[in-house]
Amino acid sequence: MKAYIAKDEEIVRDYDQKGVAKVELLPGSFDGPLKAYKYFLKAGSDVSMEKYADKAVVFIFGKGKGYIADTAGGFKIDDLCFYAPNFDKGDYVIHAIEDLEFVMCVSEMDDYDRFRAGECRVHLPFFRTVNQCYRYEQDCKTPGMQSRSILFGDFGRLGKITMGLCRGTNAGTVEKAHNEVHQWNYCVGNSDFEMTVEDEKYNHKAGDWSFIPAGYDHSLVAGPGKEVYYVWVELYTSQKGVY
Repeated sequence: MKAYIAKDEEIVRDYDQKGVAKVELLPGSFDGPLKAYKYFLKAGSDVSMEKYADKAVVFIFGKGKGYIADTAGGFKIDDLCFYAPNFDKGDYVIHAIEDLEFVMCVSEMDDYDRFRAGECRVHLPFFRTVNQCYRYEQDCKTPGMQSRSILFGDFGRLGKITMGLCRGTNAGTVEKAHNEVHQWNYCVGNSDFEMTVEDEKYNHKAGDWSFIPAGYDHSLVAGPGKEVYYVWVELYTSQKGVY
C-alpha cells in the first residue's frame, strides 16, 4: 500500500470506568520514531497524561469542548486547537466539558534534536487555537484553500515534527512527492473529500487519520459543496531536517 487510513467510523471506543477510550492509530504502518493515539473522553471525564523527558509530544483537539490544566495555569478547548507540554517538567490533565476527541502524537528525539532544542526551540508549554496560527501561501494549493502554520521552521518545530492545517470548499492540495518528510493527516470540521496517493484513492471524512509515506505524489481535494479540512503532521526523514 502507498498510504494507510484509519476510518473514524471503524474505530472501537472501548471506554474505561472513567469514561476514557484510547486507541493507537495505524499500528505497524510506520517503522519509525512517531506514533499517534486517538483519545475519546465522555463529558465530565478527565485524563492525566503520561510525561516524557525525551520525546516530543503534540496534541490536536479536533472535536468537543474542555480544558487543559497544567503548570502554566490552563487552556480552554472550544475550537480546533493544539498543545505541546513541557516534556516531564509538570503534570497536566485534560478535562472534557462535553464529549471530547483528540489525537496525541509522540515522537522520539535523537541527540541532534536535543542539541537543537538546547540552542533554540518553541516555548513550552505551547498552545494555539486555529485562529492564532498564521496563514501561509503555497503553490500546490488550489484557489479557495486557506493554509495555516502550527509548528514550522528550524526553531518552530518540535523534535522533527512540523504541523499545519488546510481548509477549503471545492478546493484542495495537489502536491508532488516530498522525500524529506513523512505526512499524517487528521480530518476535522465537516470534511468529505478524496485523498489520492499515486494511483490509490481514499475517501476522507471528519475524524479519519491517514499516513502518506515520503516519496509519493498525493492530493487531498474536495468536490463541489464539500469541505476539505485537515491538520497535517510531518516528520523529517533525515537527522537534520531540510537543513
